[in-house]
Amino acid sequence: MNFKVGDKVLVLDEAISGKISKIVSTTIFVLTDDGFELEFQPHELLVQNETTPIKSHFYADKSLNEIISEKEHITKHKSIKIKPKERTQPTMEVDLHIHQLTDRDRQMSNYEMLDLQLQTAKRQLEFAINKRIQKMVFIHGVGEGVLKAELETLFGRYENVKHYDADYQKYGLGATEVYIYQNVKD
Repeated sequence: MNFKVGDKVLVLDEAISGKISKIVSTTIFVLTDDGFELEFQPHELLVQNETTPIKSHFYADKSLNEIISEKEHITKHKSIKIKPKERTQPTMEVDLHIHQLTDRDRQMSNYEMLDLQLQTAKRQLEFAINKRIQKMVFIHGVGEGVLKAELETLFGRYENVKHYDADYQKYGLGATEVYIYQNVKD
């Protein structure tokens, strides 16, 4: 846009208007209606013609009433409703089935598989404690109950952890739910 000394201008993003008093390189000096001389860059100014109303520079395709009704229109924020049962659902599930943890389970002994499962359970429990996750479920399956017994021993080592059978309808007999107390006083 070409600016000339004497042009009446409006400042974008500010409630300032005035006349251009001088132009030095790319800096435009504006003498405001309040009597101050301020410096602006060309992209910050808009020439105001006496014949063109201010509102024609903005929202040229909308009427003033349309703009006002658009701004006054209240939009309702939809709140997500959570069913009471879902509020108590664990936030984290850890599947300890060996085929979920490794692809090399055929080459592993029973001890190595159990050790991998327990290490994974311990790592995930530590992660949940550090991230302040209150509930989690360890899916261990039914089997002979060896992994379940070892998990109970692991959970018993933590003072701030309580464990119990997980929701039977969702997991059957093969899962243990863990509740982690967050505000433990030493």
